[in-house]
Amino acid sequence: MPGIFMTITAFLTAYFHNDFKSDTPIPFHFTNQVFKKGATITRYNQVEKKMYFINDGIVQFSILKDAEEKIIEFFFPGEFFCSYTSFITQKPSDVQVIALTDCQLEVIHYDDLQASYGSSYLANKIGRVLTEQIYIKKTQREKDFLTKSAEERYKDLISNRPGLVQLIPINKVAKYLGIHPESLSRIRKDLIS
Repeated sequence: MPGIFMTITAFLTAYFHNDFKSDTPIPFHFTNQVFKKGATITRYNQVEKKMYFINDGIVQFSILKDAEEKIIEFFFPGEFFCSYTSFITQKPSDVQVIALTDCQLEVIHYDDLQASYGSSYLANKIGRVLTEQIYIKKTQREKDFLTKSAEERYKDLISNRPGLVQLIPINKVAKYLGIHPESLSRIRKDLIS
């Protein structure tokens, strides 16, 4: 995303400022990794061994249903991501993660994170807070699919995540909303008029 770049250190300083200062050692080891646009970060049936933090770029989470791709989520700079269920259980992933743009990431290996959980209160607190945020985000998305129309979900998307609508191709936004691109075009046309 143009103009947005955040490191793990900046994220921890901003969101855990009572526990973490910029000179505080990060309680887990991480490395840097770059993925080109279109690269697969996590394949279907791959056991997720890494958690990622996006410095720059956009990633897409997809799942297959009846040989059709369903888009579950998008992640942007300043967000952690991985195939969480696979990462936690160390079983094969049922999702695929793709770099929608060139991505610069900071990477935490599963074993390093588990070791830091055994030795660092701060690592445990960060893990708990991030897990809570993931749960809230996922639960809200499920509720929205069950209780809101496609138009209402699109309006919420424009309001809450305008970057998604501006930076993601319209056919992918439609898949994310669970509708056909033609339906999204009608919704957008109706909102303009």
